[in-house]
Amino acid sequence: MNLYIAEKPSLARAIANALSPQQTKGDGFISLPNGDVVSWCIGHLLEQAPPEKYNERYKKWAIDDLPITPDQWQLLPKPKTKKQIAVLRKLIKQAKCLVNAGDPDREGQLLVDEVIHYCGVKGTKLASVQRLLVSDLNISAVKKSLSNLRANEEFMPLSASALARSRADWLYGMNMTRAYTILGQRAGYNNVLSVGRVQTPVLGLVVKRDDEINDFVAKPFYEVIATLNTEQQEQFDAKWQPSEACEKYQDDEGRVIFRKLAETVVNRTQGQQAVVTNIKKQDKRLNQPLPYNLSSLQIDAAKRYGLSAKQVLDCCQALYEKHKLITYPRSDNRYLPKGHFVEGPKVITAIANNDPELKNAASHADCRIKSKAWNDGKVDAHHAIIPTAKTLVTASLSASESKVYQLISRQYLAQFYAVHTFSEQQVTIDIAGGEFRAKAKAINELGWKILFKQNSDDVILPMLIKGQSLQCIQSRLVDKMTQPPKPFTDATLLAAMTGISRYVTDANIRKVLKETDGLGTEATRASIIELLFKRQFLTRQAKNIRATSNGKALINALPLSATTPDMTALWEMKLNNISQKELSYNDFMTPLLADLEHLMIQAKATPSAAFTMLEKGAAPKRFTRRRKSPIKKKSS
Repeated sequence: MNLYIAEKPSLARAIANALSPQQTKGDGFISLPNGDVVSWCIGHLLEQAPPEKYNERYKKWAIDDLPITPDQWQLLPKPKTKKQIAVLRKLIKQAKCLVNAGDPDREGQLLVDEVIHYCGVKGTKLASVQRLLVSDLNISAVKKSLSNLRANEEFMPLSASALARSRADWLYGMNMTRAYTILGQRAGYNNVLSVGRVQTPVLGLVVKRDDEINDFVAKPFYEVIATLNTEQQEQFDAKWQPSEACEKYQDDEGRVIFRKLAETVVNRTQGQQAVVTNIKKQDKRLNQPLPYNLSSLQIDAAKRYGLSAKQVLDCCQALYEKHKLITYPRSDNRYLPKGHFVEGPKVITAIANNDPELKNAASHADCRIKSKAWNDGKVDAHHAIIPTAKTLVTASLSASESKVYQLISRQYLAQFYAVHTFSEQQVTIDIAGGEFRAKAKAINELGWKILFKQNSDDVILPMLIKGQSLQCIQSRLVDKMTQPPKPFTDATLLAAMTGISRYVTDANIRKVLKETDGLGTEATRASIIELLFKRQFLTRQAKNIRATSNGKALINALPLSATTPDMTALWEMKLNNISQKELSYNDFMTPLLADLEHLMIQAKATPSAAFTMLEKGAAPKRFTRRRKSPIKKKSS
């Protein structure tokens, strides 16, 4: 028999339905008339063994035992899923051919692979395992995927990358959490101080931003705006551009901080003749926005609807598994395979049926337009999140699900609208020897932007020619104050996590990081943010995300390398290199173990005074009794 091992029961049911309408449901599996069987995991059925499984003395947290580094790694069945691992073990033994049907990402690859290895599959049977990649749970899409099975061996680098991530996170999180929890306890703090290679740098971003806001001192600066008039009595404004001679009166960002200088410019230009010295005009094109990956969807949903990252992910999971209205949601890809282009008319018809607000937009979509999103070279295991061709029989979506579906659908429809074209014009004007500039934008074709109903505040300039005389009818001084950085919100914190190179402190590391390298993965970012709230390291103030006193205390006590994104950004890059066959598992793990030794030396040298900001409180029962190792509560 062939055994298909899906990541979740919902995917298993979709596979079974695509293989045969006649099914026999067993306890943890579905049998088909031809003898084939579809079974499933329930996420990760296996987990890293806790430290005490390697040595009984590790039940007690002792700083002298750190770092704990296993020689032979052990996996254990999760208590709640022992029954399903037993079902799979029996089925795997009976099967002639195995098919890995995990989700199309590195975690989906690993969680099925680790079950196959845990159940002792070796030799020819292991080499013949096949890979099924499903990103759309509708029957027609699953059937298409079933006709395109690939060798599971092709995806071993992806599995190795996920394994390295899993073990490295365990080593780092468990050792650092034990070390700093023990140190905090010595200082009178009786709770767990959770440290993770992703969660802690995210907390560090918020603490640093809060410090910048608290330490900010507003300073005045000054601008000069001239109102100009043409012979035809057409008016427009232009802004003064300080010359090099004014540098000593400016701050580091070029703002004039000497009021008298600005007053002098006002007095010199008021009522004076002006002349157009230069005109630059440039025609520009703005391509259709790419379809969403999970992070970009979470950012837009937070901006538009105030939804948290977890709320968006939960909506996506429901739209994918329950309603089958969207493709695989945990994607980090924003491109589409060219072969999917022919499905456009069906998907657009489904959108018109499922969302009345988009019915008009769908009717004006031009299925002949092919945006740059259709690119086979940028699609591998999974593609962007898009609507499916499934139509809803009844309006069964929640309010939040409807909002998320509409965002995904609108972004997809944009692929079938024209490119947005516009002209940019910059005019340079001389007034009494001072340089002023005015900028304007003129829309030539609205194109895809018509879908997004954005209010235009574009400046419109009169027709001007070089050498044209103008009259400065008024010059005015504008008093301004520098503004502090804004607190993080769900949208801006997610944006920071995805574009982390902007926050990397080491210039050499920044050079090698691509803008797409981020903190965490598409699948984990929401849970990381939620974990920091659960640990009471972060709190919400309306839409703003701020650090608590405990969060600040932990960051201040930790070494700088643990609180900045540099280390974990490099990890993500190296993990990606493993998945691309550019780095080996051992080349990643060996230096990590050396770094861990150094971090433990630093931790042991940390004085108790470093923890004075921690709020003291009674110990939770789970900590004082030590019934479970806190490492199991670690997320990242």
